[in-house]
Amino acid sequence: MKAIVLTQYGSPEDLELKDIEKPTPNDDEVLVKVHATSVNDWDWCLVRGTPFYIRLLCGWRKPNIQIPGAEVAGQVEAVGANVTRFQSGDAVYGDISECGFGGFAEYVCMPETALALKPESMTFTEAAVIPHAAMLAVQGLIDAGQLQPGQKLPIDGAGGGVGTLGVQIAKAIGVKDLTGVDRASKFALMRSVGFTRTIDYTQTDFTESEERYDMILDTKTNHSPFKYLPVLNPGGTYVTVGGLTPRLFQVLLFGLIIRWLTQKTVHLVNLQPNKDLAYVNELLAAGQLKPEIDGPYHLSDVPRLIQYFGAGQHQGKVVITPKS
Repeated sequence: MKAIVLTQYGSPEDLELKDIEKPTPNDDEVLVKVHATSVNDWDWCLVRGTPFYIRLLCGWRKPNIQIPGAEVAGQVEAVGANVTRFQSGDAVYGDISECGFGGFAEYVCMPETALALKPESMTFTEAAVIPHAAMLAVQGLIDAGQLQPGQKLPIDGAGGGVGTLGVQIAKAIGVKDLTGVDRASKFALMRSVGFTRTIDYTQTDFTESEERYDMILDTKTNHSPFKYLPVLNPGGTYVTVGGLTPRLFQVLLFGLIIRWLTQKTVHLVNLQPNKDLAYVNELLAAGQLKPEIDGPYHLSDVPRLIQYFGAGQHQGKVVITPKS
């Protein structure tokens, strides 16, 4: 089978498209023929071996993960002897970041617990967008942020996967005042998915505005958590789902102090993969959620696409469709 192979940390240019042996599932595993996969921040960090915790998790000197790719949507080709939830031919999808990655390939094996049945109404390309980004959006907005109808919400990094899904989830909750923060080239997309206002972060720092918000969802986290506090209403909540590592550590370190001093809350989402798939499926079936897809592209494009993702140029989720 063909796969994008990672042999050393460095640049996306070091990734290679190779013919390697097709995997065989263990007793508790499922073999999936990949119909679609997507690029995530995990891939950008894994390929470069930075920030430092990537090397703690994935190998210090060289990666112990051979094939990147955290999300898959495809069809079950074979199952191990102990698998009970799926059978050959089932359409499935899931976030496989906690079981070895491997999505940038024509086939991948993973435990059955990492997968869910794909709804018939959902295409494979749509399914490849949902498991990671939509879970970050749901767990950020609802679990951590406790977002309520009528509140005012900005999303920083609004034109990416989490942002374009998050705004639709917020609208489904009943939020109407939605501000999107990203580069101006993404404004048309951002308005089309429901943002009522747009801010170009290269021209305006929304944390220095006179506007006040009930909650902030941040995918970039390029400021200290203290800088977001002045634009939060009393009792407001700041939630980050990713960004610069030093800033994320500040959220962890100072969260309790900030709450004690200001009665405002800051949260870092600890992602629970695939937890809220059923909820997101309901929104999609009701027509309240439509994934925004950048692509689909071919497997051979992955090195370029990871660089494209890392530069923040993508609009929505970058999707790849391997072909046998």
